[in-house]
Amino acid sequence: MPIHSGAGSSRAADRLRHYRRGHRGERLAALALLLKGFRIVARRYRTPLGEIDLIARRGDLVAIVEVKVRPTLVAAMEAVGPAAQRRIEGAADLWLSRQPDFSRLSVRFDLVAVLPRRWPVHVPDLFQGRN
Repeated sequence: MPIHSGAGSSRAADRLRHYRRGHRGERLAALALLLKGFRIVARRYRTPLGEIDLIARRGDLVAIVEVKVRPTLVAAMEAVGPAAQRRIEGAADLWLSRQPDFSRLSVRFDLVAVLPRRWPVHVPDLFQGRN
């Protein structure tokens, strides 16, 4: 019987742990937005250009929400760099193009940071989309 070093299974366990932590973070973020009066219209919205964690709506305002589970708010904000912003914008453009009322919608790009031992922090307008 071969002896395995366990390195591969350790990486798989890490990926699974991060995946589950991300799902829990998204559920908490969605709850925080619901309590602020938003309606969650999509979770993990996948497009060929990328995925949007949450799409929340309050009236004509659509929040394209990136959820980050990090130890600090600064770390969560820094995790949404220029490449991630372009990916999120492209995915948002595809979602918006499929909305019958897209011309009257206001769109912003938000962050919900899920931090240890505290309520999620909602950061509206984390970055500006292209005009």
